[in-house]
Amino acid sequence: MKRSLVLVAGVLAILSTTFVAGRWTGRSGQQSSSPGRRVLYYVDPMHPAYRSNKPGTAPDCGMALVAVYDGDSGASQTALHPGAVALSPERQRLIGVRVAIAARSEGIRSVRTTGRVVPDENRLYRIQAGTDGWIESLNNNPPGTQVAKGQVLATLYSPDIRTAQVNYLGFVAGVQRLRANASTTDMQSIEDSGRINEEQLRMYGMGDKQIKELNTTFHATSSLDLVAPGDGVVLARSVSPQQRFERGSELYRIADLRTVWIVADVHGEDGALRPGTQVTVSIPEVAKKIKATVSAATPLFDEASRTLKLRLEAGNPDLALRPDMLVNVELQFPAHAGLSVPADAVLDSGLRKIVYVETNEGVFEPRPVQTGATYGDNVTIESGINEGDRVVVAGNFLLDSESRMRSAGQSAADSKPSLTATTKPITQNAAHSPIKHVKLAAQQVDPVCGMTLRAGDKAFQENYNRKTFSFCSESCRNDFLADPARYAAGKSQGSGMGQDQADHHHD
Repeated sequence: MKRSLVLVAGVLAILSTTFVAGRWTGRSGQQSSSPGRRVLYYVDPMHPAYRSNKPGTAPDCGMALVAVYDGDSGASQTALHPGAVALSPERQRLIGVRVAIAARSEGIRSVRTTGRVVPDENRLYRIQAGTDGWIESLNNNPPGTQVAKGQVLATLYSPDIRTAQVNYLGFVAGVQRLRANASTTDMQSIEDSGRINEEQLRMYGMGDKQIKELNTTFHATSSLDLVAPGDGVVLARSVSPQQRFERGSELYRIADLRTVWIVADVHGEDGALRPGTQVTVSIPEVAKKIKATVSAATPLFDEASRTLKLRLEAGNPDLALRPDMLVNVELQFPAHAGLSVPADAVLDSGLRKIVYVETNEGVFEPRPVQTGATYGDNVTIESGINEGDRVVVAGNFLLDSESRMRSAGQSAADSKPSLTATTKPITQNAAHSPIKHVKLAAQQVDPVCGMTLRAGDKAFQENYNRKTFSFCSESCRNDFLADPARYAAGKSQGSGMGQDQADHHHD
């Protein structure tokens, strides 16, 4: 009786254990795969050409194999080039990937630069002393003061001024005495001499008003009223009351600012604008925009800034532009017809510029490019992509991050220390050589396991009897080194094996 009870209890325990194990296995299986989707095979994430019918680890790098489900895009089923990224439609929507077509186009490109306001040198007056003397009196006209033509700026004192006035009055008196009796030729000569003396007074700074008074009063003095030669703004005044000055020293600098120059910094062909071209000038200080015209002057090269100095001419009736003021200049050029993409498609790291191109459905590869001119929201491409390529214009920063991480992971896997070669001596016909890990140029078959290696895959290689053999993993290479004659003759474990057997060999 007791023996029967023990047998019944044992059977119940076995049934319970089997039920629990079945439930756990089913739950694990549900967690390891996506519900409702069939697993086609498993691939090495670093070398997608390697496939297996079973989960496990990759033989070359030890990474976990990734499942490929029925319905996935061909991106995960093909070998990826270095730096390429494969994304499912769901992940593309998640990171906001958007593409555009590279096409040939033309348009107007804009160049924005800075400019500096300078006086029009044709309207700039530099008043210099014509003789040695002193400043007898000085009017209230510091820098920034607007003055009119003929306005008295200062009164100068010098013995030379009196001498010049006396000489002038002498000629005037002589002309008056001889006017009635002298011939026409003689009068012309006398008047020419009188103008010479008058020009000497003007050179000292005397204006028309004081010269007329001198003709009326015939009273010579040692003082002279220094007058403004034209309308303008006092830019500089280098004298003070009772100050002594020397001949040739600059006393005032006055500029007519109703027309000014704007010197803009440009590069290369940007300075080849046609004279008369209209450009837009923005004045940040007063939030105002005006039009300026490219002058006929050839832009000169500035060694300090390494730029061309393009001269613009601008009207300034309200004097909003002042010397040395910085403004923003916008130049527009007709862009040359050529291949272009949206400017957002180009990632510029400083050392190189890249564009991500969708080569297959869900596969994005980085392409180094050479860019040209930028116009509007587009940039011309000199080389790197072709017309019709689908380039990424949104989400490319995240693509670039994933590409860098993938490349870093692949580099780490490639630099992983290799396994020690077999301890079994190799035959004398197969000399032991360092491990070779190269990219295949053409499709080959692993002589050990029979696995097909596609062009572009990384494989291990060994030379035997003047022939090169390629292997999918270090394990197959070691098997070959143990008995190269056997595998070179075609007697491999993979010969005639099915895919499941080959996968079992690697597992």
